[in-house]
Amino acid sequence: MHFIVVGAGNVGSLLVDIASRSRNDVVVVEHDVTRANDVANEYDCLVLNEDATREETLKEAGAARADALISTLELDATNLFVCLLATELGIPTVVSVLHQPEHRELFRKMGVNAVKSPDQLAAESLYRTARQPAIIDYMPVEDDAEVFEIDVADAAPIAGQTLEEARSGGLIPGDVLVVAVVPEDGSGPRIARPTTEIGAGDRLTVYSGRGTDPAVTDLFGFFDDYR
Repeated sequence: MHFIVVGAGNVGSLLVDIASRSRNDVVVVEHDVTRANDVANEYDCLVLNEDATREETLKEAGAARADALISTLELDATNLFVCLLATELGIPTVVSVLHQPEHRELFRKMGVNAVKSPDQLAAESLYRTARQPAIIDYMPVEDDAEVFEIDVADAAPIAGQTLEEARSGGLIPGDVLVVAVVPEDGSGPRIARPTTEIGAGDRLTVYSGRGTDPAVTDLFGFFDDYR
């Protein structure tokens, strides 16, 4: 794939590293000469020390054959302008860092996929880990709904039961679904079925319409989690 990465700061440099290691064709546009030189010296990719808000710059970066453009600049307004140029040039996928949540709707209306800034994501993740250490990883879905990973504690009410037994016994709420199981014995991930028996130490992937409130985490044996 042909990627155009706009901005070679902390986020942009990480993107270049990931995309390059995946053997994609990467072009970086960076206005700052020092950053541009640093990326050019470290990665095997084309680096343009140019202004990405100029249409000619994006054309030089290969907009005509690009599969995606990712803008990682420090201002939402600049990111949005670059993304608008990219959509006008017909780049199929346009993504931007979003620094101010109130701007999300504007990006959406312009057909741009906006992702929270890394600083905000890191802060939210740190807060979540301190607040609910039982949750290994999570992904918001919509409103309160989330998909998360959690290990089953020894004292978990669900341990030793099949999912069908746990649901018929009222342990699993109607808006909670165990999606996948990674058994403690290391036998590899499997799809969770009604006949799947849950054991202590198993790692579960769970969808919850109510998020990770105590009624959900208690099911997996984390009674002292945040309330």
